[in-house]
Amino acid sequence: MQQDVRTYKSIEIGRAALGMALTGSRGEENALKETLAQKGIRSTAVDFGGEFITSVVKIVERAVVAATRQGLVTDSHVGAGAVAGAAHEALEQVKNKAVGFNVGGKIGLARAGEHLCVAVYMAVGVLNLDELGVGLAHRSLAGDE
Repeated sequence: MQQDVRTYKSIEIGRAALGMALTGSRGEENALKETLAQKGIRSTAVDFGGEFITSVVKIVERAVVAATRQGLVTDSHVGAGAVAGAAHEALEQVKNKAVGFNVGGKIGLARAGEHLCVAVYMAVGVLNLDELGVGLAHRSLAGDE
């Protein structure tokens, strides 16, 4: 596996996180994850669903667990805090659409160097018509964190 050693900008890592959130199947997710890994970008994604308000904590927790297990961040309060903060900020961006409704979607995470991005892509249930929401947030971490 050849890795690109160039330094990425936050916008590029945001694009990778959003790409992970947009994948429609586990196979597509794994293929994109491998492509990003060849470029030196670590990534993962987690599905979620449920009533928005009661699901926020679960979504943030799932993002932290996935990021830690997949080696995007270290198993420390610094790494967990960065993921939790970015996940919460991404969810905050879709809050006005989602409050009071059921949601379902995927949270994508990507990391290269000091850049960590979390993207949320979700459907918001309104009767039989779904609205869509997208949120994206960035955090900076020391390269060894």
